[in-house]
Formats: sequence, structure tokens, C-alpha cells
Amino acid sequence: MRGDDLFSVAGKVACVTGASSGLGRHAAEVLARAGASVIGVARRAGALAEWQAGAGGACAAVEGDVADRDGLPALVDRISAPFGAPDIVVHAAGLNTRQAADDVTPEGWDATLAVNLSAPFFLSQRLVPEMRARGWGRIVNFASLQSFRAFPGGIAYGATKGGVTQLTRAMAEAWSGDGITANAIAPGFFRTELTAAVFDDPDRAARNAAQTCIGRNGEPEDLDGPLRFLCSDASRYVTGQVLMLDGGFTAK
Repeated sequence: MRGDDLFSVAGKVACVTGASSGLGRHAAEVLARAGASVIGVARRAGALAEWQAGAGGACAAVEGDVADRDGLPALVDRISAPFGAPDIVVHAAGLNTRQAADDVTPEGWDATLAVNLSAPFFLSQRLVPEMRARGWGRIVNFASLQSFRAFPGGIAYGATKGGVTQLTRAMAEAWSGDGITANAIAPGFFRTELTAAVFDDPDRAARNAAQTCIGRNGEPEDLDGPLRFLCSDASRYVTGQVLMLDGGFTAK
């Protein structure tokens, strides 16, 4: 296989959760530009429509809540309706309540767990049979710096993202024998809606940039290559891994 073909996702069907904003939206745009048929999933219909209008390529928007376990069968049917069952699923939907440990509520804890950890598993579980039948599939989870580091106000978020790292390994153990790889991307500090509080403080953003080996915070385009790699044949012997996309933040 030629090198340029190794990274191709042309002709694949990709489902991206959290596609209405942030890195989820960027991931959906990257895969669409690369020739995949992309189904963007999110709760906000208006923001999804904006993404679909500007993404180019074959794109479909599906409004839905990935944390609604009872509604998951119907959601999967709607995801598969436009282009067929997905070959690729990117779990970019995320929630961070930013509650200090003493202030964590059961509601906030449960909501964070449902979006960040439970949804990637149960949605993948329902998509795996079609991937298995084809002998090819790609699952890309979103881990975090907080998978490995503790940050203030991040106990619920960090617990779920720590869980995502082990979930990724367990998915690989369960399904990679069927041709389905499972890996995770762990972004550092990227400017998104989820990290707005960080970037609204210029001094804090500068300190985070200085903590990296490269000396800057992440830009959305820094996601492009790693995502294409994990969604394509280029990563066919890579599974159960967490790729730190953090400019070397965790190396220091």
C-alpha cells in the first residue's frame, strides 16, 4: 500500500459525537475533508446545522443525547440511516462540571460519568457488530491530561478520563481480534468551549504553554494528523493506546 493510501479514510463512514463544537467539530470537519461520509452527533441542533453547512463533503447531522441510554437504539438507527453503519466512531462529546471535590453533587457526578465514560462504551457496543461483520473498524476515544494529572475542580472529569484510558485498553482486548482497533487521543490545552475558563485567564494560558516542551498551547490543526492516523490503515497494528496530543506537557 502506498504511503498516501495508508492514511486514507475515503469511502469510510464516520460517526463523530460532540460534533457541534470544539475538537469534536474539528474532527468531523477533518474526516469530511478527507473523503469520509460523516455523521455528526450532538444535542444542539442549531450548532450541528452550522457545522453541516460549512463542513463540505458528505455530511449528516443527527441531533441526540449520547448519554440517554434508553434512547440509544433509536439514536444508532438514525446514525446509520444516511450512509450505512459507521466504520469509524470518534467519541468527542464531553462534559466538565468543574466542581471542587467538596462541592461535587450526585447529579453532576452522574452526568459527567454518563457523557464521558458510559456513552463511549455503550454506543461502541452497538456499532461493533457491523464493524465485526466487515472485519474492519476504528474506535477513537478522547482521553485528557486529566487521565494522568489531577487538576483543581476536576475530580469528576478526571475520574472519567482516567476511566477512558482503561476503557480503551479493554475495548482493544475485546474487539481487536475482529479487526477493530480502539485507541484514544489525549489533548493538552486547546482553546474550546470546554476550556474557555482556562484561556480567559491569559496568565494561566501562558503558564500552561510554558509547561509544554514545544512552548505553546494546542491549535485545532494539531489534531489532524493523529486523527487521520488512528482512523486509517496506517494504525492497523496500533490498538489499546493513548496518544498524548499535548506538546510534551506530560513529558516534563
